[in-house]
Amino acid sequence: MYHFYTEKTNISDKTISIFGDDVNHIKNVLRMKEGEEIIICDSEGTDYYTRIVSLSKDEVVAEILSYGISEAEMPFKVHLFQGLPKKDKMEMIIQKSVELGVYDIIPVMTKRVIVKLDDKKKEEAKIKRWQAISESAAKQSGRGIIPKISNCLNFKESLKLAQEMDVVLIPYENADNSHEGMKASFDLIRNIPVGSDVAVFIGPEGGFEPTEVEEAISFGAKPISLGKRILRTETAGMMLLSVIGFVNGDRQIE
Repeated sequence: MYHFYTEKTNISDKTISIFGDDVNHIKNVLRMKEGEEIIICDSEGTDYYTRIVSLSKDEVVAEILSYGISEAEMPFKVHLFQGLPKKDKMEMIIQKSVELGVYDIIPVMTKRVIVKLDDKKKEEAKIKRWQAISESAAKQSGRGIIPKISNCLNFKESLKLAQEMDVVLIPYENADNSHEGMKASFDLIRNIPVGSDVAVFIGPEGGFEPTEVEEAISFGAKPISLGKRILRTETAGMMLLSVIGFVNGDRQIE
C-alpha cells in the first residue's frame, strides 16, 4: 500500500485527514478513489492502516481500520553526525541513510571539510532541499518517521550534543582492525541497548584529524573499525548503518 504522513493533530478516534501536496498526489497522480486502502503515519512511529472515504480539493479523509508501531524502525535511535562532503554527495548520503533506518542527520563542520555553509540563506536552502530528500526516501522505504536534517554544527558543538546520548561510535581508519579489534567493534554494535540513543560520527573526505578523534574519545566516543579497507565518506556511514540494522533488526523495544 502507498505510504503517507500527517500530523498527529489530524488524527481522530476514527478518521485521519491528509492536507497539502499529498492531496494532489493521491487524487491526480495516483488517481486513487474512495474505498482504496493506504497507510498513514503520524511521523512519530505509528502506522495507521486506513480506507479512503472522501476526497476534496484540499483534503483526503480516511477511516482507521487498524494501527500499530511501525515495523520499519530500528529498536533504538541512530543519529548520524556527517562531516560535510563535496558537491551533491550529501544528497545521496541522506537518501540512503534514511532508507537504512537513521533517526536524524546532523551535518558537521570538521577541520578537513572543504564545503562551507557560512551563509545563512544558503544553509537554509540546503537544509530545506535535504529535508525534502529525507521525506521522499522515508515514503519510498515505508519509514514510520521522517528523519530530520538539523542545522550544521561545528565539531565541538556536535560532541556536546552526542555526549547526551547512550552510545557514541566513531569509525576510524587507525582503529584496531585485527581479528580481536574487529570482534570488539562487532560486540559494541551487537550490544547496543534497546531504546537507546546512538551517535555515529562519519568524517568528510580525508577523514578526521587525529586530534578530533582524540577529542571525541575524551567526550566518551568509542573508536571502531570497519575493516582493512579505507572507505569513502559516502560509503562509511551506509556500511555502518547496514551492519547496525542487520545485527539488531530482530530486536524489539520492550
